[in-house]
Amino acid sequence: MSRATKGFKIRLGKATQQNRRVPAWVMVRTKRNVTSHPKRRTWRRSSLKV
Repeated sequence: MSRATKGFKIRLGKATQQNRRVPAWVMVRTKRNVTSHPKRRTWRRSSLKV
């Protein structure tokens, strides 16, 4: 990572922040209608276009 550019690291950090589960309060508010995140990503299955 020492050779990676700053923009690349910023894009990786944004992808990491987006890759989180749905908050518990959202599940409570929607009575568990929303339980999964449609844009959730797994590092093995899908690759980032960064």
